[in-house]
Amino acid sequence: MNMSQRISIVVPVYAGERTLPVLMAEIEKLTELQTTAGGNSFVVCEVLLVHDCGHDRSDLTISALAEQYAFVQPIWLSRNYGQHAATMAGMASATGDWVVTMDEDGQQDPQSIGAMLDLAQRDALQLVYAQPTNLPPHGWVRNFFSRSAKAISTRLLGNRAIGSFNSFRLIDGEIARTLSAYCGNGVYLDVGLFWITGRVGHCPLRVREELGRPSGYSFLALVKHFWRLVLTTGTRPLRLITILGFFSVLLAMGFAVYAVYEKYTGQVPVEGWTSLAVVVAFFSGVILMALGVIAEYLAVTMGIVMGKPLYVVSSKPTRPTRRP
Repeated sequence: MNMSQRISIVVPVYAGERTLPVLMAEIEKLTELQTTAGGNSFVVCEVLLVHDCGHDRSDLTISALAEQYAFVQPIWLSRNYGQHAATMAGMASATGDWVVTMDEDGQQDPQSIGAMLDLAQRDALQLVYAQPTNLPPHGWVRNFFSRSAKAISTRLLGNRAIGSFNSFRLIDGEIARTLSAYCGNGVYLDVGLFWITGRVGHCPLRVREELGRPSGYSFLALVKHFWRLVLTTGTRPLRLITILGFFSVLLAMGFAVYAVYEKYTGQVPVEGWTSLAVVVAFFSGVILMALGVIAEYLAVTMGIVMGKPLYVVSSKPTRPTRRP
């Protein structure tokens, strides 16, 4: 039998006041030595609950769970930084051989960790994503846009293996701690993992219903989430703009040849201002679109270069600033 693997679980907490007690009760069973179907032994050595300063009183729930369970370790962020920043804050403090990241809403079953570990050990993987075998209970509209966003990110990254990412991950502990140590502000977590992992797998798992609360993401937040993914995938979006510019130049040359031909054959009406206005407007729009995307890249770069912190850990809970 293989040596027992120590597993740290990182849970970013935004609105877990009601769901965390149920989730911790499930995880408690894994703090005793477990043997997977593949013959691997593991134990959950710690659960890092990262308080991301949501609108409910998750801070009180986390404090109570830390008193109740010795394996629960609270991490208090100074304000709301977002799910990915909170996840990396937890990974920075994780001590296990493997780090599991999972949501607070109960959709992801902690019992599935064994299957993910079996896959990682069998294929010598550095990163294993859960691959849901059923649609998440979010409604068809959100599921459609989620699949579309992942398909687009796959094309932008140029790597099909990491395109099917999921917040339920099993990460080599050294990889997780290294990433959290240097990954800058504004970098999408899964893009950062793509930078430093070469062996990625996907484990088919079934997701459950959420534990009595709606998703913490609004539609606008999901759009911003996706846009940050696009901006941090690398230079491929810029290449698309370059290609668009190239075809725009070809179109302009073709139009110029046509205009000269019409001029010398005497078929050009005197007005001609409508066509001119259309051409000027079209290419002005292309230029402005390109400048806008480049400006977004510069904004991300400035955030990294200026040393804007990804997160700040405080020594005590931060009270919510508003109530729902």
